[in-house]
Amino acid sequence: MTTSKPADPAEPANLSIASAPCDLSAVPGLLGDIASLGNNHDFSADREARLSLIEKARSLVSALETPREAMSRHIGAETASFFSIGLGVEAGLFRELATNNGAAKTAPELAKALGFDINALRPILRHLTAMKHIVQTNPDEYAPNNFSLFLSDPVLSAGYPLYRDVCIPPMLHLHKWLATKSYAAPSSIIDNPFTFGHQTSSSLFEFLASHPVHNTRFNHHMRSRRLGRPSWFHPSIYPVTERLLTGCGPLSSNQFVDVGGNLGKDLLEFSRAFPQLRGSLVLQDQAAMIGAAPGGELEAAGVETMVHDFFAPQPVEGARAYYLHSILHDWPDEQSAEIVGQIKKAMKPGYSRLLVNEHVIPSLGVSWEVSYLDIYMMILCGARERTEEDWVALLEGKCGLRVLKVWNPGNGVEGIIECEVPLAN
Repeated sequence: MTTSKPADPAEPANLSIASAPCDLSAVPGLLGDIASLGNNHDFSADREARLSLIEKARSLVSALETPREAMSRHIGAETASFFSIGLGVEAGLFRELATNNGAAKTAPELAKALGFDINALRPILRHLTAMKHIVQTNPDEYAPNNFSLFLSDPVLSAGYPLYRDVCIPPMLHLHKWLATKSYAAPSSIIDNPFTFGHQTSSSLFEFLASHPVHNTRFNHHMRSRRLGRPSWFHPSIYPVTERLLTGCGPLSSNQFVDVGGNLGKDLLEFSRAFPQLRGSLVLQDQAAMIGAAPGGELEAAGVETMVHDFFAPQPVEGARAYYLHSILHDWPDEQSAEIVGQIKKAMKPGYSRLLVNEHVIPSLGVSWEVSYLDIYMMILCGARERTEEDWVALLEGKCGLRVLKVWNPGNGVEGIIECEVPLAN
């Protein structure tokens, strides 16, 4: 009598799947879409067409790659790339590459300038070249491209060491934290993968406040990650004149309040677009942030600065609009309702508007720029990005506001949720 040998659970059931392209049937259609998009648009002016072409190109790579190649890229190439860039930013590699108008430099020249062992630097240079982050001009000789010139600016590149030192440790512990919680989603600002990974009882924002280097990088990254995106008041997103200015009568002081507005970048852009509102704009944030804001520039733009904690009662009553940009996605529903509740008490029913400038996750076709943030908000803050249904449940169901309209440009990119306090019946 013979018995069959039990299958080895470590042996894949289908080896051929590892080396076959993921979706060859999609390739002809994608090539046609790419050719059509590439021939019919000015990508320097048409942002949406450029992003569509990028998405088609990514889909083409995904279709042509084998699963084995995709796995190697994910766990090897992209991981090594991220940490190599972070090291290069901190060591000054990209600043050095940019010197002398970006003239090519040999690996020994770069190693000497940076104080590196040549055998530590060469593998990094090779991989950065392989990933198209720098250019190899000759054997052992390198030059910057536009991306590495971007990385040479310490403000623009601050996100790399920030994520490495602050965000990645809790990501590495996500599986452990979820296992200890029976895979329940975190919903606490002080009990989540961030506090677990950093072995701290401090929230993310308390942690940043006590680590000045991390805090500076965080503020720099908040500026750089929004570059190139249309402002919230662009007509394609929210029609300010129609919704806020028409028919509201003359505006006095303190009529547009940016609550938790960081260094005032949004208000400065807004004042340039609507100069008639100068003198009625208020920037609120905590004392350290207001102290770091460009006071002279804000004053010239007609922006009043005001120290304020958004968990405290809102001191400006009856304003035409209260604006929250990327605030509520940092907080679970309980704290989000507290923040909104303080503003609601100051709002004039039927007149004041709360403008929540946040991502609105669609039911289909979410952008990776939103989906990765959804994971990080869960890990760092016990919070999340929200769907339109989530926003309505929070702002109407838990806060008692009326959502007038969700101005959503699509694919989850930041929109405006416009709310009011309803008039009493």
